[in-house]
Amino acid sequence: MNNTLKKICVIDGQGGGIGSTIIRKLKDRFGESIEILALGTNAIATAQMLKAHANRGASGINAIVHTVKSADYIIGTVGIIMPNAMMGELTPEMAEAIALSPAKKILIPLTQENIEIVGLTSLPLPQLVDDLIDRHEEAFLEQTIKFS
Repeated sequence: MNNTLKKICVIDGQGGGIGSTIIRKLKDRFGESIEILALGTNAIATAQMLKAHANRGASGINAIVHTVKSADYIIGTVGIIMPNAMMGELTPEMAEAIALSPAKKILIPLTQENIEIVGLTSLPLPQLVDDLIDRHEEAFLEQTIKFS
């Protein structure tokens, strides 16, 4: 029997700024008690998220499709489950893999797409990420027990 850390995949594209903000705040709160995987739709986004101290990172369709299958949590904007979001960087294959992953999806209601989510208040990104962390703090820290 061994304890493993929760595996949190942070997915972002374009310049990786949103993903970097999420990772910095997660690392500030939890340090090395969680494993953060930076999954970028492109190498620039992944590099930025790695600079924010993600544990590991990978880029592109296959990396995202493969990695989300074993994640405990997936964090990103609402666009990560929308085919062709992020100016086409988020492929239909990526969106489907993310949406069908058994991981819990925690989505931030920011999007550049022509979508409006009714009933949400407009808050700045740092406040949205703080709320995300506050709501899920206990779950992120629970140990996953695997029997060998």
